[in-house]
Amino acid sequence: MAEAFTIGNGMRITWRRSARARRMTLRVPRDGGPVVLTLPAHVALSDGAAFAEAKSRWLLQASERRPAPSIVRHGAAVPIAGQAMVLTPAAIRVAGAAGGALLVPAGRPAGPVVQAYLKHLAMQQLRMACDRHAGALGRSYRAIVLRDTRSRWGSCTSDGRLMFSWRLAMAPPAVLDYVAAHEVAHLRHMDHSPRFWAAVAGLMPDYAPQRDWLRRHGSDLMAWQFRDPAGD
Repeated sequence: MAEAFTIGNGMRITWRRSARARRMTLRVPRDGGPVVLTLPAHVALSDGAAFAEAKSRWLLQASERRPAPSIVRHGAAVPIAGQAMVLTPAAIRVAGAAGGALLVPAGRPAGPVVQAYLKHLAMQQLRMACDRHAGALGRSYRAIVLRDTRSRWGSCTSDGRLMFSWRLAMAPPAVLDYVAAHEVAHLRHMDHSPRFWAAVAGLMPDYAPQRDWLRRHGSDLMAWQFRDPAGD
């Protein structure tokens, strides 16, 4: 369980230590969760608390700018592969697209069904994209793992494991393809050096608009909640 403290404006701050962190950082999660303070191993918690207190005004403003939560429920227009699809209950057993609607089993909560649909779609699309980019780069990856991450859309480990947020299935296909190219490029360069970005451009020459889309609209994807407090 993450440890936490409260600053003067009443905001709850969770904190963690990182052996890799070189400086204190504050992150305001896009999903409405508590602010996260990351401390380098050598920094005292009291210094971290003072840092958060000094940034209290900025934290409040950043929190207020977060999009309101969107609930995945029957009748909602959920982005799937970049297109808004209305969740429509039907006499079916598994979810499926039909025109501008996503048909979901009637009598079942929409959230878990749509989440499973997005995970399947994300794995299918990301596997194809990663296979294509890895082949072009002349590298191979070890595995693809899907998670519901809050701080990054993808990552690559030194042993070739690629991790992605399954929420990428909600984004336009070109955006998902960019994230796949980005992480596959890390199979050659485990940094963000000019050589790395040259590798990304080699895989996807028009990556800049896709990266910008994710910066502008990524928080909207993170705002979707797949558990409806009121029920369907």
